[in-house]
Amino acid sequence: MANLVNLESVSKSYGVKPLLDGVSLGVAAGQRIGVVGLNGGGKTTLLEVLSGLAEPDSGRVSHVGGLRMAVVTQRTELPDGSTVGDVVLERYGAEHEWAADARVRSIVDGLGITAIGLDKPTANLSGGERRRVALAAALTGELDLVVLDEPTNHLDVEGVRWLADHLLARRIAVVVVTHDRWFLDTVATLTWEVANGRVEQYEGGYADWIFARAERARLAATAEEKRQNLARKELAWLRRGPQARSSKPRYRIEAAEALIADVPPPRDSVELQAFAKRRLGKTVLELEDTTYAVGDRTLLDHVTWRIGPGDRIGLVGVNGSGKTSLLKLLGGDVEGSTGRRIEGKTVALAHLRQELDDLPGDLRVLQAIEQVAGRVVFGKQEMTASQLGEKLGFPAARQWTPVGDLSGGERRRLQLCRLLMAEPNVLLLDEPTNDLDIDTLQQLEDLLDGWPGTMVVVSHDRYLVERVCDTIVALFGDGRITHLPGGIEEYLNRRALAKEPAAAAAPTAAKTEAKKSAADLRAAQKDLGRLERKLDQLHAKEEKLHASLLEAATDPAKLMELNAELKGVQGEIEDVEGRWLETSELLE
Repeated sequence: MANLVNLESVSKSYGVKPLLDGVSLGVAAGQRIGVVGLNGGGKTTLLEVLSGLAEPDSGRVSHVGGLRMAVVTQRTELPDGSTVGDVVLERYGAEHEWAADARVRSIVDGLGITAIGLDKPTANLSGGERRRVALAAALTGELDLVVLDEPTNHLDVEGVRWLADHLLARRIAVVVVTHDRWFLDTVATLTWEVANGRVEQYEGGYADWIFARAERARLAATAEEKRQNLARKELAWLRRGPQARSSKPRYRIEAAEALIADVPPPRDSVELQAFAKRRLGKTVLELEDTTYAVGDRTLLDHVTWRIGPGDRIGLVGVNGSGKTSLLKLLGGDVEGSTGRRIEGKTVALAHLRQELDDLPGDLRVLQAIEQVAGRVVFGKQEMTASQLGEKLGFPAARQWTPVGDLSGGERRRLQLCRLLMAEPNVLLLDEPTNDLDIDTLQQLEDLLDGWPGTMVVVSHDRYLVERVCDTIVALFGDGRITHLPGGIEEYLNRRALAKEPAAAAAPTAAKTEAKKSAADLRAAQKDLGRLERKLDQLHAKEEKLHASLLEAATDPAKLMELNAELKGVQGEIEDVEGRWLETSELLE
C-alpha cells in the first residue's frame, strides 16, 4: 500500500540554521507517529512541511490523491465573527444532524466544547479555548490523517485520556508533536526524533524510544572506548615489538544490565520526609474551615486541609474546577470568606504561577539566575546557577542571551530557575511542564524527585504527577478536597461514573465491567502487537546464536560465551511468551 504522505530528500532552513537536512520518510495508513525533540529543533517545521503549510527549500513532498487531512497547529486562526458552534459544527446543518452522531457528541463533550458554549463568540475565547475549538473542528471530519502540534497543552488529564482513546478508536493515521509522555506512550506506534536536521525513527512509543536512545548512547560510548583501547594497544605494540599477544575478552555485559547500572535508586520518601521535618517542623500549610467562591461558584465549602512536612501532593480536576485558585489560597494570594490560613514559622514558600512574573529584562540569563543566588543545594546535590540553568534548558551559549530576547517558553524556564535558586522548602507549582520539551522535563523531574520539602503540583502531565508525587487529591466541584488512594486512575474512573446518565446510575456488574474494560482492551491490543514484534526479534537472535554455536565448535571459550548468551535469550523468550499469553487471555 502506498504511503499517504512522502518526504524525499527534504531540506528546510530558517536563517543559517538547517532544521531539516535531506530528510526522507513517509506516513502510512493507520500509522500513529509521535514526534519528539528539543524546543527549536525542527518538530513544528517538520509538521508544517509534511502537511503542506510550508514549502521545503529543496526536496519533494507528495500526498496520495484524495487525501483527507486535518492540521491543528499552535497558531490557531478562527473565522472573524464566528461562534464556537459555527467552527466546530460547520459540516452540519440543523442541530439534530450532529446530535444524532455519537462520534460528534463525544468530541463536543470530550474536549469541553459544551462547557465553553456553542453560542459563544470565538473572539471572546482564551488561547486554550481556541486550541480546543480548533481541535474539535478538525476531529469532526472524515479523515485519513490528522496532524497535531501539542494538542494536549490545554487539556486536563481527563481530556488527555479522552483524546488518546478517541485517536485509538478512529484507526486513522496520526502525526503528533507532544511532550506528554503518557499520551505518547499510549498512542504512538512509531516515534520520530528530530535532531540536528535529521529524523531518527524508532518503533513504539515513549518507553521504547527512551530505551532505544539509551542503548544508542551506550553503543556510542562502547565504540569510543574501543577506539581509545585500540590506540593504547597500538602504542603498546610499538613499544614491545611483534612478540606482543592480544588478550581475549573476559566477559560480556548484557545491554539491559549496562543500561540500568547507573540508574539511581527509587526516591526514599521516608528519608526525604524526615529531612523535611527537621527543616519545617510540624506545621507547614493549613486551611481551616475555609470557604472560597468565584462569582456564584463555591470552590471550597468549609474545608479543612492540613499539609505536612515532606508531603508531595498532586492536585487534579477538570479545567475551571478551581485548582489555580486553591494554589493561590495556599500561597496567601487570596483569602477565603470563612476560616483561616496557617503557615509554619520556618516556611520558605515559592509559587510558580501560570502567568509570567516580571523578569529583569536588562540582564542576561545567567545574571538573572545569579541575581537570586550563586549556588543551590537540593538535598545532597549542590549546583551552581549555571549548572541549574543547563539542566532546565539553557546550554552555556544560551546563558548569555539577554532576558528581553527570550521566547515565552524560555522565560517560563528562567522563572522556574530563579524560583528554585531561592532554596524554598515549600513549592506550589501550577502547570510547571508548559513549554518544556521532553529532555528538560526529565531534568526537572530528576530535580523534584529528590527535592526534600513540601510540594503541591497542578499539572495535566500525568507522567510527571505520578513520578514526583506520593499523594493525589481532586476537586470534583462538590466544595471538598477529595483524597484518592488509587491516584489518577481512580480520578478518571470516578469522573467516568459521574457522567453516566441517571438511568444507568446502578448498572449491572456485567455492564460496569464492559465499560471499565474498553480502554483496557485497546491498551492490551497495543501491548500484544509490541510483544509479538519483540518475540520475532528474539527468535531471530536465537537462530543467529545457534548458527554461531555451530561455527565455534572448536573454540571452547567461545562456545561457553555463546551458550550463556543463548540461555539468556531463551529465558527472555519464555518471559515474553508468558506475558503474550496473559495479554491474549484479556482479549478473548
